[in-house]
Amino acid sequence: MEGKHAGPPLAGVIGWPISHSRSPILHGHWLRRYGIGGFYVPVALAPETFAEGLRALRTVGFVGANVTVPHKEAALALASEITPRAARVGAANTLTFLPDGGLHADNTDVHGFLANLRQGAPGWSATAGPALVLGAGGAARAIVAGLIEEGCPEVRIANRTRDRADRLADHFAGRLTVVDWGFASAAMDGARTIVNTTVLGMAGQADLDVQLDAAPADAVVNDIVYVPLETPLLRAARRRGLTAVDGLGMLLHQAAPGFERWFGTKPAVDEDLRRAVLGA
Repeated sequence: MEGKHAGPPLAGVIGWPISHSRSPILHGHWLRRYGIGGFYVPVALAPETFAEGLRALRTVGFVGANVTVPHKEAALALASEITPRAARVGAANTLTFLPDGGLHADNTDVHGFLANLRQGAPGWSATAGPALVLGAGGAARAIVAGLIEEGCPEVRIANRTRDRADRLADHFAGRLTVVDWGFASAAMDGARTIVNTTVLGMAGQADLDVQLDAAPADAVVNDIVYVPLETPLLRAARRRGLTAVDGLGMLLHQAAPGFERWFGTKPAVDEDLRRAVLGA
């Protein structure tokens, strides 16, 4: 029967492309640590085969999957059960195949973002003042949702393409202040939380050309890029004496809820895990 499988539990990460993902290393570390006889594998699915591919994964015994670029919005649209958080974000990154044939969709990027900031910047609070988010893609959606959820009084967003930032502001019903990209450095003024969600500063990409001069002395600066672990933005933040939080923790923390759901064990996000993923 469809969805019936006598072997070990299977899960994976679906994207297009997917070879760069470190999620298999991450989940593989946990599977070995907890002695679980399951597997977590990368699955490359083009957008036009995504829905068909999901059905095939269920048939061969997958219990669930993470989804990454470019499938997060499509995953939400295919779900029969959607968590309130995924609905607020408008995208899903964690899918679970239900016994009745349905599909449960969650967004754990919000959890990953917030848990990473709390671990990397003890005492951080979204309520301390305005936030500035650079970028308006899928990760920005989750981060904006988390900031609003935590009571941030003002969320500013700047994106290289203004209309994409405007569309994100529309999704959040006017809760965002859109800033032209050319004024991103000036928008640091008063921002107590500054988050880069763009690929700028990532290995092989152009630099993120913004300045932190206007940021307050107690600002927390987070870059969700984790290759390199210390991006130019984080290096500049540390030079100014600001609290800098790297992006690896978001990846690690967002993975934990799915692993617990699929494999039945709540995993630890600790230095052993960081070392395992960084050593890949």
